[in-house]
Amino acid sequence: YFVYDSKKAGAMTVSHLRFGPDVIRSPYLCTKANFVACHNFSFLEKYDMLANANSGAVFLLASPYSAAEVWQHMPDEVEQQIIDKKVKFYVIDAVKLAHELGLGARINTIMQTCFFNISGVLPAGESIDALKKAIKKAYGKKGEEIVRSNNAAVDAAVARLEKVDVPAKVAGKIKMPATVSADAPEFVQNVTAAIMRQQGDLLPVSAMPVDGTWPTATTKFEKRNIAVEIPEWNTDLCIQCGQCSLICPHAAIRIKAYDPAILKTAPAAFKSEDAKGKDLAGLKFTVQVAPEDCTGCGACVQRCPAAERDSVTKQPTGRKAIVMTEQLPIRERERANWDFFLSIPETDPKRYNRETVKGSQFCQALFEFSGACAGCGETAYVKLLTQLFGDRAMIANATGCSSIYGGNLPTTPYTKRADGRGPAWANSLFEDNAEFGFGMRLAVDRFNAYGLELVARLLGSECSCKDVPVALLTAIRDADQSTQAGIEEQRARVAQLKTKLATCDSCSDCKQLLSVADYLVKKAVWIVGGDGWAYDIGYGGLDHVLASGRNVNVLVLDTEVYSNTGGQASKSTPMGAVAKFAASGKPMGKKDLGMIAMTYGNIYVAQIAMGANPNQVVKAFTEAEAYDGPSLIIAYSHCIAQGIEMDTGLDNQKDAVNSGHFPIYRYNPMLREEGKNPLTLDSKAPTMKFSEHALKENRFRILTKTKPENAKKLLDKADQMFAAKYDLLTKMAGMEMYKE
Repeated sequence: YFVYDSKKAGAMTVSHLRFGPDVIRSPYLCTKANFVACHNFSFLEKYDMLANANSGAVFLLASPYSAAEVWQHMPDEVEQQIIDKKVKFYVIDAVKLAHELGLGARINTIMQTCFFNISGVLPAGESIDALKKAIKKAYGKKGEEIVRSNNAAVDAAVARLEKVDVPAKVAGKIKMPATVSADAPEFVQNVTAAIMRQQGDLLPVSAMPVDGTWPTATTKFEKRNIAVEIPEWNTDLCIQCGQCSLICPHAAIRIKAYDPAILKTAPAAFKSEDAKGKDLAGLKFTVQVAPEDCTGCGACVQRCPAAERDSVTKQPTGRKAIVMTEQLPIRERERANWDFFLSIPETDPKRYNRETVKGSQFCQALFEFSGACAGCGETAYVKLLTQLFGDRAMIANATGCSSIYGGNLPTTPYTKRADGRGPAWANSLFEDNAEFGFGMRLAVDRFNAYGLELVARLLGSECSCKDVPVALLTAIRDADQSTQAGIEEQRARVAQLKTKLATCDSCSDCKQLLSVADYLVKKAVWIVGGDGWAYDIGYGGLDHVLASGRNVNVLVLDTEVYSNTGGQASKSTPMGAVAKFAASGKPMGKKDLGMIAMTYGNIYVAQIAMGANPNQVVKAFTEAEAYDGPSLIIAYSHCIAQGIEMDTGLDNQKDAVNSGHFPIYRYNPMLREEGKNPLTLDSKAPTMKFSEHALKENRFRILTKTKPENAKKLLDKADQMFAAKYDLLTKMAGMEMYKE
């Protein structure tokens, strides 16, 4: 029996396994285990790993430390259990071995081999043969190189396995840390922390929120420590572009510009540089990583454009402004740096333009440290949405990956500013998310209209309290909220209004206005989901909502597959791709959702790809929100289900655009009113065939091995289709607009 949570990376999975020659009739979890394995060293600081270990049990630990060193690096509580229970203790540096063999951080084969070697469940030779047969079956379709690397892992694992001579007493160097920090709210201390410790089943029903709401801003208390390597900033190379922060899927790397006086209390190792750009003159600039929240995906290094070149050959040396460094040796230092970084005030909004890549990254990320895959292609878009509009965002989230990493118990990645403002988030169902978000829009509009109606009444009549200035009511009624500064000014006016209204206990209009006053501040309604929802299951509702003309914004996180349910084909899946329900390659082409939406003429439509053009991504978000009508953003999101290495995801996005597979554009109906063509094609003519790009992904490459003739037929046809599609977009973007 397997117990696991919904986190996509670094998750806690407990496998309860029983072996024996007789029929096993034990329909309950193991409570007296003879073998316990821990595949993640950081789990020793979070969970009671040996609580169910029997006396004399075996403990196998994936450890970055050797048998001679490991006792100095474990919590005393763990060591005491090993001593008391007379545990036989083994270690292996599985991560190091996996890297040597080209397996990345995938250590499952190594740990399985060690299990069979220690446990004796099968004779040694028999277990090796069985493992290699299982490898061929599981990974055969992924290529011979993967099979070879896993077979090599089986052969090398036993030689690297070490038995620890258990000392008679604990090292006395490390204590088990508290599950959450002492500054965590009471609910987090009493409820969230218990679930994080895998003890949620011990909580009484009375501890649960009656209405089902859960507090936001709680992922920051997890400190998952799942990264083997984390990014480190080289100040001498940095050009301060902000792209590392923009593309970080987990908001674990951030930038700030601030008053130099703040550095007087900075830790000795805290890094800073003079801020670049005339708007930031006189300020200091820092790029800082959250060492215990980073997943180690390496996307920031991949994206960093600031590469060092050899002074003689002028060739790249491999060193960039962001480099990956082992986490453990620098964790304590960077933890102090991160805490100090958080204490620095947010960058003054008057000193930057939030509608640029760099400027957007000075805005606080209100979506952080989610449970998404390391290197996820979706979350950077969600994070950017919250940076630009999160203080007033209402998000309706379709079921799928984005709802799992966005609202999975026990913690919530959506967070809030210092003033308590942040996104309001809810998930309804899979099929009705567009309607759900549409309902939010209707409710917001109705409350806003009622609020303005009450303001008009107060302006036109004598309120008995006589305490609400006419000038304040007029300013609220006529407020320009087209910019963030205008919204903040309106927010201040509404706060003043609420203070005045609270003193009136005789006027019904004042009481009613107090209840809806917050809706006088502009709200941003966003409907978020994946391609399975938008292209397939929820398409009917999406079409209805877009056709309504209402001011809703839709963000489609397009991975071209049902990512959350295991990689089934959707109508977004391209021709020739292999997926579940399309084992012979998808015979039909990708549904063009953007083109369908453009036919209405009054919908803002954009296709974006962060790996190809980050400036266009920021433009699309700001234009969509500014447009007073329905907006649709289709965001190309690389995904592990596409059969790629996640640390090359941004290059994958760039190739998708350069091959014509995913042209990027913006269709803005407002331009038509100026006599201009509403379609702006932001990608250049394809520089490579679609098939060249496709064969870099295993979802296409696999078909060339299983059914090569069908693969050639489908990819040739897809080449023609994507070339024709780009040609059509070029002609549409070049059309002259009719002028009366």
